[in-house]
Amino acid sequence: MSDHIYKLIELAGSSPNSIEEAINNAISRAAKTIHNLQWFEVVETRGHIENGQVAHYQVVLKVGFTLEQ
Repeated sequence: MSDHIYKLIELAGSSPNSIEEAINNAISRAAKTIHNLQWFEVVETRGHIENGQVAHYQVVLKVGFTLEQ
């Protein structure tokens, strides 16, 4: 079994539509420049309110990926 070394980074994703879309936006953008993404953990969820309605969702993620050998 080979050794794996992992790196963790923090990302913030946002969406006017949903928390799930905010997560997907962050991960899909990161995947354009970071290889070997393996997992994520949502560490914060927050939003913006306008006129008594949710106007925007934001999530902070910890994302793990394996380093290339």
